[in-house]
Amino acid sequence: MVRSVRLWYEGAKYHVTSRGNRKGSLFYEEKDYEKYLKIIEETRERYPFYLRSFCLMTNHTHLQLETIEIPLSMIMKNINTKYAKYFNKKYDFTGHVFEKRYGDELLNSREYEIDVSKYIHLNPVEAGMVTSPEDYPWSSYKTYVYGEVHPLVDPNPILSYFPNPPAQYYQQYMNSTKSDKFYWENGKLFKREGEWFRCGLE
Repeated sequence: MVRSVRLWYEGAKYHVTSRGNRKGSLFYEEKDYEKYLKIIEETRERYPFYLRSFCLMTNHTHLQLETIEIPLSMIMKNINTKYAKYFNKKYDFTGHVFEKRYGDELLNSREYEIDVSKYIHLNPVEAGMVTSPEDYPWSSYKTYVYGEVHPLVDPNPILSYFPNPPAQYYQQYMNSTKSDKFYWENGKLFKREGEWFRCGLE
C-alpha cells in the first residue's frame, strides 16, 4: 500500500500522536518518561522546532509542536526511532514499539491551537488517571498555569491569545464546556455573555 503524503511547510503547526503497538505500554517507569523527554530535547537540538505542549500517557504520546525549517517527518522519525531502540534494549523486547506511523493534525487556526492544547492537558483527566490536570506529572500543564519553567516548552504563543493575566484565563478556559461561547477581540479570546469567568480574578 502506498503511504499518503503528509502536508508540511516551514512554520507548520501540528498535533502529533504516537501509540504503543497493539495498545501496549510505552512507559513502565519514571525513567522511561524522562528518557522520552530527553530524546525530544536531543532531537530539537539537531532538528530545531518549537514544542508548545505535551502529555505522555502510558501507551501513547501527545505533542503540539511548530516546525521551523525541518519537516515533521524527520523530527518524529528521530524521536520514535531512538526511543524504540532504547525501549527494546532496556526490556529485552523485539519488534515494533509503536503502532504504525505517528498521527498528525495540521493546526491551521488560533482556535484549533488552543483547543488542542486543552485537549492534550485534559487527557489524563479524561482517562480517569487524575482528577485535575495539575496532578499529572508528565504534561506541560503546570508550565501554563503555574509558570513552572520547562526546558522544552514555550507556552507564551498560546498564552498570548488570552487576556491578562493569561495563565489564569487559560486555566479558566480549561474548565469551560462545549456550551460556552467565545469571541476574538484585538487578538484575545473572550467569553461571550459576561466577562469571562471573573471569579477570583478581580
